[in-house]
Amino acid sequence: MSEILLKIQDVSRVYTESGNPQAAGVEALQHISLDVYRGEFLSIIGASGCGKTTLLRLIGGLDRPQAGRLLMEDQVISGPDPSRGYIFQQGSLFPWMTVEQNISSGLKARHLYKQQKDQVPKFIRMVGLEGFEKSYPHEISGGMAQRVAIARALINDPELLLLDEPMGALDSFTRADLQDRLLEIRAQNKATMVLVTHDVDEAIYLSDRIVIMTPRPGRISEIIQVDLPHPRYRGDEAFHALRKRILEKFHLANTI
Repeated sequence: MSEILLKIQDVSRVYTESGNPQAAGVEALQHISLDVYRGEFLSIIGASGCGKTTLLRLIGGLDRPQAGRLLMEDQVISGPDPSRGYIFQQGSLFPWMTVEQNISSGLKARHLYKQQKDQVPKFIRMVGLEGFEKSYPHEISGGMAQRVAIARALINDPELLLLDEPMGALDSFTRADLQDRLLEIRAQNKATMVLVTHDVDEAIYLSDRIVIMTPRPGRISEIIQVDLPHPRYRGDEAFHALRKRILEKFHLANTI
């Protein structure tokens, strides 16, 4: 059995109307329990509003549950930490900073830039952005901006990388390229990754396991093991068979 890196224990999250504690509220997550193993790639899929991003934010320490707890290496998650890198859907780069400045911003915030500034070129090469070091976010494509966001998270050497639909707004060619880049980075860094996505093909292509969530309140409907060897080919019969199986499961999840 692989080592458990992250434990999610009976977590629930309810959002109530601001300033009105008597309001019934919206139950985003209900009794979520899940172990994430060190070194695995886990994807979370489900309909819009099922609590995927809420769960990712809880793991990242950007939000807190009403019930249950989340533990990283047996330590309760109580807030953000560099050990958990978070990549947002739009990258969220600092527009006044260049590519290399964005990537090194985390080091500067942690007062580690002087000691580790020689690492910046390594991560620029890792995400394939050589020649764009001095470019600003408005001067590069959306896919390149997402690569910057990935490098900015990875330079902090996180044990867990959280990805909130980072490829959702990209065209299919850029998306496929970034998926391959993520697999290369995972192989190089041995990082554990948790991805939120609406794309079943993307989940199959990248993941070791896929978590299917029900509509609100978000619960885990099923966890599917992806046993296809790498590299994976979207045109393979086995890939299509698993895609059909997951879509059938996903339909059932929508009717729970």
